Amino acid sequence: METLRICLWSGPRNVSTAVMYAFSRRRDARVVDEPLYAHYLRCSGAQHPGREVVLAAQDADGERVVREVVLGPCDRPILFLKMMAHHLVDLDLSFLDRTANVILTREPADMLRSLVHQVPEPKLADTGLDRQVELYERLRRRGQEPPVLDARELLRDPADVLEQLCDRLAIPFDPAMLSWPAGGIPEDGAWAPYWYHNVHRSTGFGPYRDKPGPVPEALRPVLAECRPRYEMLYAAAIKPRGGR
Repeated sequence: METLRICLWSGPRNVSTAVMYAFSRRRDARVVDEPLYAHYLRCSGAQHPGREVVLAAQDADGERVVREVVLGPCDRPILFLKMMAHHLVDLDLSFLDRTANVILTREPADMLRSLVHQVPEPKLADTGLDRQVELYERLRRRGQEPPVLDARELLRDPADVLEQLCDRLAIPFDPAMLSWPAGGIPEDGAWAPYWYHNVHRSTGFGPYRDKPGPVPEALRPVLAECRPRYEMLYAAAIKPRGGR
């Protein structure tokens, strides 16, 4: 059986966990939560919440993870891998030619307001937007047309945007993707207690809500770096078709 290996390349605080939960509801799919996280922590030295817990729980050899997890055996037609774009450090990226790649982004002011609770002084590299743009351009040079999801557009009409995504991936849309039981799933990574509070309270994609108020002054320099990168990706993002 040939397995479709879908890598969702997200930044932090981008509803990526909700998308993973959506794919976990499909009977034809297995999901894996951020298999390169320990590799990233080892290579970067980043001091994230639960760093030592993650390093103890997960294989930190990224090349082995690619061989054995990303490209390894799977007993279902779909393998969905929730990935963070900034985890792509010190790796041979040729494996991307063997995966279906999706990019998930979010309006950077909203993302930074949320990220600052876990990473108090975020830099551009912490947002993943620089890597997402590099990845998008690399994939297109290699002949792929990676679908782009935007968190705001996804939340405006989850059914329509996910249906369009499934069409792009040449798989059937499954309405079961739109809801899940409250609480975690067995596939949650060891970092879930530090990052997944909101999604564990959810039973589906919540409605999009504008975030009021200005971005704090300390975040404005990194916001200025994020903005043009986000706008480039947003232009390519799947939008609701309306009238639904």
